[in-house]
Amino acid sequence: MEPKNRLNEVEEKVNDQIARVRRRGGRLKDEVVTLSHGAGGKASAALLDHVFFDIYGNQLLEQSSDSTVVTVEGERLAFSTDGYVVSPIEFPGGSIGELAVNGTVNDLAVAGAEPRYLSVAFILEEGLEIETLRRVVVKLREAADTAGVHIATGDTKVVPKGAADKLYITTSGIGVIPRGRELGFERVAVGDRIIVSGPIADHGMSVMMARGDLAIDAPIESDSREVASLVKKLFDDRIDVHWMRDATRGGLATVMNELAETTELGIALEDEKIPVRPMTRAACDILGIDPLYVANEGTFAAVVAEADATAAVEALRAAGADGAAVIGRVVDKPVASVVLLTGFGGARMVDKLVGDPLPRIC
Repeated sequence: MEPKNRLNEVEEKVNDQIARVRRRGGRLKDEVVTLSHGAGGKASAALLDHVFFDIYGNQLLEQSSDSTVVTVEGERLAFSTDGYVVSPIEFPGGSIGELAVNGTVNDLAVAGAEPRYLSVAFILEEGLEIETLRRVVVKLREAADTAGVHIATGDTKVVPKGAADKLYITTSGIGVIPRGRELGFERVAVGDRIIVSGPIADHGMSVMMARGDLAIDAPIESDSREVASLVKKLFDDRIDVHWMRDATRGGLATVMNELAETTELGIALEDEKIPVRPMTRAACDILGIDPLYVANEGTFAAVVAEADATAAVEALRAAGADGAAVIGRVVDKPVASVVLLTGFGGARMVDKLVGDPLPRIC
């Protein structure tokens, strides 16, 4: 069955009323904060909308991005901040140190910025071994050097034993957006292609395996890395990039839903083209977790012009992103929805993450 026919079948099942309900977003019904509120899915969106944005929302926050773009004396800057509470603090392929740098650097990069400066704040639990802290700080410094950013300021606090889980890190970053780089939801159009820079779900599953709570021995490493060099390659090669986002909490499914809802267009993904490493997929299957919802820390999704899709993938692979691939396209219907076209000729709706299958993965 052709993809277009499959989309038509799904369209018949998703009427305008359902689409309108989905675009309105969820209500905040909870009386206490739960781990789901930190997962990046529906509960997170409800908490942000009905507590934070209701109280101090403004035009800058309405950009709905992990980085805010501001203009200062004629220069466009991207500004981002993020907190890291991953458990365990060291895992295959990374630690909370490089995660804190890469996460903020990547938020700046996918806004089109060249990352320049970071601030780093540590919250340390009484009893943390100094050697453990030293390893984390060394990895943090190495990640900053790799990304070409300067650690310009910071802070350190110590809390009593039991008031934290070893250590937490908050990083904020500033990057400069070169003239001519224009990214945004408003640039996304029907016919554009969706690409990813590499395999998905490695980070979340790596952290899950490292916790040792499961009787599964799977050598999965986090994909934690800076993507600023990959983004720069796309622009250096004059790829017509319309929008980008790193697929962290909530995974690829959540960022695709944010794209669909904001643009009021449809996103058609092809299951067989979405790269997932065999070991990662096997671990997800055993645990009953969909890789689409698992967090990534070195993989981003982008919307590019149809004519540039192949060139975009080639550019990313030339820059070291071996798993880069075209995974779907932007369509006009079903509106504000994400559809996954399966290899068996079927199609299913892909909603935002509900609940939190992998708490504290970043």
